[in-house]
Amino acid sequence: MKNSIINTIANLDQLGKNAIRFGIVIVFLWIGGLKFFTYEADGVVPFVANSPFMSFFYNHPDEYKSHMNKEGDLIPANHQWHIANNTYGFSAGLGVFLITLAILVSLHKVAPLASMIGSALIFLMSVGTLSFLVTTPESWVPHLTDEQWGFPYLSGRGRLVIKDIVILGGAIITMSESARLYLKEKSSKTNLVS
Repeated sequence: MKNSIINTIANLDQLGKNAIRFGIVIVFLWIGGLKFFTYEADGVVPFVANSPFMSFFYNHPDEYKSHMNKEGDLIPANHQWHIANNTYGFSAGLGVFLITLAILVSLHKVAPLASMIGSALIFLMSVGTLSFLVTTPESWVPHLTDEQWGFPYLSGRGRLVIKDIVILGGAIITMSESARLYLKEKSSKTNLVS
């Protein structure tokens, strides 16, 4: 009985791969959809404003700290600043990008090359997201009154970012699986023509 359980577990790899693909699609669709809402757009501001690769998307990245809204809080003056800063325009564009990636990854069976490209872009995006641990001061617990601050004490934002290591690994799996399917289909077509 013990061996049959272990054999069953040993053969769960395909189920795991399917779960990873499904998870990536759901996460990117959901988070991409949320990028069209004010609170979510406000939440990514510290990451984008502090990134040497992304801050150019904002008109006033250096001024964000005095215009932050807490999650669930909408201060009209801050909202107007974010409109002028392109916070919401950038977030909407990011939302479209994330949803597009989710769709590409979901096309694994019908368009494996497109799915592979989507997974590769998710891999690269995850590397970029992980860079926020270096570029965004808000990723770490600030030095206020507690003696536990800075590295290795991840803040809520930092804990959100570190999870991208899992997405990065998942993207490698989905990218590899889609590439394998593409090559198999290409080989089958070549053999049919020969």
